[in-house]
Amino acid sequence: MVQKNLDHLQFDCYGEKVALRPEGQTLKKWFSVICFAVAAALASQAHASKAMNFNFTDTKGKTHQLSDYAGKWVLVNFWAPWCPRCKMEFPDLNDMDARNDFVVIGVVMDYGIDQNSAHSTIQRYNLRFPNVLGGNRREPGNPAMQVGPVDYYPTSYLYAPNGEIVMFVPGVISKQKLTAFMSQYEQSNPTAIVNKDSSEPAVATTPPKSGIKKATHSGSSTNTSQDKKKITQY
Repeated sequence: MVQKNLDHLQFDCYGEKVALRPEGQTLKKWFSVICFAVAAALASQAHASKAMNFNFTDTKGKTHQLSDYAGKWVLVNFWAPWCPRCKMEFPDLNDMDARNDFVVIGVVMDYGIDQNSAHSTIQRYNLRFPNVLGGNRREPGNPAMQVGPVDYYPTSYLYAPNGEIVMFVPGVISKQKLTAFMSQYEQSNPTAIVNKDSSEPAVATTPPKSGIKKATHSGSSTNTSQDKKKITQY
């Protein structure tokens, strides 16, 4: 029998109205739990803490760890060979990687069973920064699990010289916006700019226990509010 009395409405997580049956209290309860979980996941990304010390191996067999680049800005850029917007940012990525204080690490994803599309794109666009073959982004243990969520391409995460993730870029990067942000950040956070010869970045060496935090940023439960900084998104 078709339920006719559907005049009780409620907004879902996306702001759309949804119909609830008068007796659907159990459904409403589970719906609230799901919404809360989504909100908690988003809130966990609102502040940066000490990032985990990622460990990647690029296409030339060289390993890259966040701790290798203490005192430098690090941009981890996730892209796919079939993504036209990804190719738009390649020139800016090459230019940023040419700076002495900046490192770009590309992570190519979702190239299918044939890695040739990844290698050919790297060669065709003369990508001078190291690139990592990341496989399928939905596979357990993919490189994104060491950095943060990747829902589409391109997606980038910017690490400050002290090892904190300070910017999330969902889309094509802008060299002008990056350099402007870096300049402002260095003026506002002079203690975050460390020298590689005198200090190591404050990074976690093991992934956090929570599945949500493993895909975002790890941190100690003893961190104070001063240990966390807001992530910039553009």
